Amino acid sequence: MSDSLYHLNCCSDHSAVPSNAPQLEVSRRAFMAMGGVVMGGLSYATFQGALQAADDVAPLAMPTPRKPLIVKPVLVWDHPQYKEQTSWRAWGDIHSPEAAEEEVLRIQSELNALQLRADYPIEFLEIASVNNIAQLNNHDDMKSCDTILLYGAGWGINGVQNFGKDVIIFNRWRSGPVYLQYEIVSPRFLRQHTDELKLEGIDFSDVVIDKPTELDWRFRALCGLKNTKNSKIITIGGASAWSQPPGVVPQKVKEIWGFEYHDVNYDELGKLIRDAKADPKVMERARKRADAYLKIPGTRLETTNDFFVSSFVLDDLFRVMMQKVDTNLITVNSCMGAIMKSETTACMTLSTLNDDGYLAFCESDFVAIPTGVLLGNICGKPVFLCNPNYPHDNIITVAHCTAPRKMDGKTYDPVRIMTHFESDYGAAPYVEAPLGTVTTHLTGSFSSQRWTGFRGKIVDVPFRPICRTQFDIQYDFPDKLLAERIPGFHWMTCYGDYRKEVGYALRRVGITWENLDEVPTKTM
Repeated sequence: MSDSLYHLNCCSDHSAVPSNAPQLEVSRRAFMAMGGVVMGGLSYATFQGALQAADDVAPLAMPTPRKPLIVKPVLVWDHPQYKEQTSWRAWGDIHSPEAAEEEVLRIQSELNALQLRADYPIEFLEIASVNNIAQLNNHDDMKSCDTILLYGAGWGINGVQNFGKDVIIFNRWRSGPVYLQYEIVSPRFLRQHTDELKLEGIDFSDVVIDKPTELDWRFRALCGLKNTKNSKIITIGGASAWSQPPGVVPQKVKEIWGFEYHDVNYDELGKLIRDAKADPKVMERARKRADAYLKIPGTRLETTNDFFVSSFVLDDLFRVMMQKVDTNLITVNSCMGAIMKSETTACMTLSTLNDDGYLAFCESDFVAIPTGVLLGNICGKPVFLCNPNYPHDNIITVAHCTAPRKMDGKTYDPVRIMTHFESDYGAAPYVEAPLGTVTTHLTGSFSSQRWTGFRGKIVDVPFRPICRTQFDIQYDFPDKLLAERIPGFHWMTCYGDYRKEVGYALRRVGITWENLDEVPTKTM
């Protein structure tokens, strides 16, 4: 059998794998060769102070906020002079300093309103008012910004593509005052006087007409992309990929996204867990956190209290690890391994971390993890890594034992805290999501070159003998399309519809995006 037939994941017992199965864990040498950083020499002493920091829950390590998208607004306008018996001006209303000043005030008002309603961090630099974009060639703001928001009232926009920044072009028509680029942005700028798009990095989806609200989702996408690129991630047990040869997928992900892996091996983790559990102060802190959690409305404990308390010891340990690396990202490989020394499973721990704003995943499947990191950084809410089942009757079930319960980012869904299903051990959440909730579902290909997604709706939260949290998802296209076009294995799910943002961001990293809701189905 090929290596790709085997994968030891958090739903598996190592003893269930044939003794002659090839080992797919990446060696330490191979891990470092692909750019991993080994967090070697870890001792409990380096964590002890943080774990014992207080007698109550308040000073928990918490994730750092997302970095804001820095936007430079630029108004380009013309200042033509009257010449008798000649076409002395181009289309548009902004042909004087006074008109330009009025437009700057209008732009500022719109940007202020956008910033107030934004559910992602964004900062706008001072609005530049110029006749030609070249006037900003040596401007510090053009170097420090992430995105140029160009208002195309005049001719001089050509060259904005050379600053090495994301560019969005806003043109007015019905909203007035009329902009020249409403007429010519396609033939003169995007197509450069040809029949095809000629620019790299800017295309037709970067043009917005009249509606400042259409800027909103584009900025949300770019903010998510900024916070995903070059991320650090703790990889407990190494970076892996479901049913794929060792190291191949993590290396591709590093090349595309610039991820930096920080590994904690199982031996180190096991010793840290044992030392933490032997510390009376750490255990008292964990008991207090567990008691406080059980007081959240809609919380029911249906496993042992010892399993539940132990999950908070692990939670604290993971938080301090992420704090030391300066990251919000962690993933656990082969979860039924060393973590069992904590006398629980990682399931509940990953749930509580996600609820507090971390991006914490089981499986260490880097086929799927980039989709979760980007989706989480776009929506700013917890993301659920889950196993899909087979589509039928416009329904597909997704399930796993690590679901967050605060998936709208604000309120706790009801939960039954049970054992992990396959092992009947530890603590895992069965989250009862509100029926009718709109969801986004993403999956990546094993090649890391294609992502597929769609909009769904939760129509049932069943309790079948599978992974604890289970959502029956309804979709609005043929079952055959979903069965044939979905790549990879694990999915990422979040509340809300973020398909536009995902596609807009992926264009900038060269990954093909397929939104199944928009695929023609006449031939299906």
